Amino acid sequence: MSKPLKGRNGTGPAGVMTVLLAVIASISLVVGGIGIMNIMLVSVVERTREIGVRMAVGARGRDILRQFLFEAVVLSTLAGLVGMAIGGAAASVISSTLKWPTLLSPAAIGVALLFSCGVGVFFGFYPAVRASRLDPIEALRYE
Repeated sequence: MSKPLKGRNGTGPAGVMTVLLAVIASISLVVGGIGIMNIMLVSVVERTREIGVRMAVGARGRDILRQFLFEAVVLSTLAGLVGMAIGGAAASVISSTLKWPTLLSPAAIGVALLFSCGVGVFFGFYPAVRASRLDPIEALRYE
């Protein structure tokens, strides 16, 4: 029998593949988060008048903050669910066509969903704060 390949730290090819996948996933999370932040910033600008009306009739800044944070979390969670469905389908196709064993663990799915929500909170916070700090009078004047 031949010896399995090992890296300097003993991780081997599987460990290298895991690290590479983690790096790619991290980059994807950052790019997706920036996209969510841009969408939310555009939403704040487009809804400036609506925000002003809500604040003029009694909504507090934290109400606006919660609304925009919730929207960002919903957006990122839905994107995460779509990504997980595509990943699960890809794993199934790879498993059936190439006869490679794949495993979709519930713990990994839960962690992915948690990270997806966390990305929504992290990247949705700045647009939500910006919306909550709008001056109602200036927002109502906005065209």
